[in-house]
Amino acid sequence: MHEPIQSQFDLGSLDLPDILGTIHEEVRARLGEGEVAGYIDSLAMVPLDRFGMAVVTVDGEVFEVGESRQRFSIQSISKVHTLTLALDAVGDDLWQRVDREPSGDPFNSLIQLEYEKGIPRNPFMNAGALVVADVVLSNYDDAAQALLEFMRRRSGNPAVGSDIVVARSERESGYRNVAMANFIKSYGNLENDVEAVLDFYWLQCSLSMDCVDLARSVQYLAKRGHCGVAGERVVSYELSTRINALMMTAGTYDAAGDFAFYVGLPAKSGVGGGIVAVVPHVMSLCTWYPGLDDKGNSLLGRYALHRFAQMTGLSVF
Repeated sequence: MHEPIQSQFDLGSLDLPDILGTIHEEVRARLGEGEVAGYIDSLAMVPLDRFGMAVVTVDGEVFEVGESRQRFSIQSISKVHTLTLALDAVGDDLWQRVDREPSGDPFNSLIQLEYEKGIPRNPFMNAGALVVADVVLSNYDDAAQALLEFMRRRSGNPAVGSDIVVARSERESGYRNVAMANFIKSYGNLENDVEAVLDFYWLQCSLSMDCVDLARSVQYLAKRGHCGVAGERVVSYELSTRINALMMTAGTYDAAGDFAFYVGLPAKSGVGGGIVAVVPHVMSLCTWYPGLDDKGNSLLGRYALHRFAQMTGLSVF
């Protein structure tokens, strides 16, 4: 696929500080809504009075508001980055082991695995992310270090690391993921030991970053595969469009259709309350609010992105 001529959106016509300030005021009036991820002890203790948002343009400008520099557990947002590592390692062979379809089921569902003989519906469900983790483990000498280096280079923050309290909490409450990994293994769709796959999966979910870190970490998906933070190409233009497509159709689990309807941007959420989003050729964004809706997505983070798309006219549609 040849790269198209880049359409240059005139960001100068937008007062981004004012837009973010307005969104911040609207969100502050609703703080306390939603429920924290109570099934993970360390996340259950995060107060519902925190909100942050950051925008990083393809030229590297940063606009931010609220607690945009407060670190939080990125959880499933990391699935975008491990998917990138897996695709870089094995390319389209990955799709022999995980599908590319929306699930219609919750992110931690096991239901479809038996019907579909251990092939997860997409790489952003927990089942699919476990297969992706297995691929990363099989193709990098030190998968944990490879992931940490990748996140540090994408974000420009050499201090990015795992929160050991969150990792321990994940391990102590991860019964469904343990069952899922063993079930996938029974179909021969995990090459590595189940414990090794789970350890890597819990590591990626326990990474601690802030809104600016995360917005920068997905800038390559807005910049046609090129990371302006590190000044290097991460993936091809074609592959960046494929990852964005998967984020649009599966990045917010069984709320992906509703999210596309109200926001209209490729996005990936995590139960820590973060959501990253991409405006291709223009910018990447991250919102954080720990109160979740009934689908496991940040309630006010989704609202903030909805308002941002409304106020700027930025959408893929």
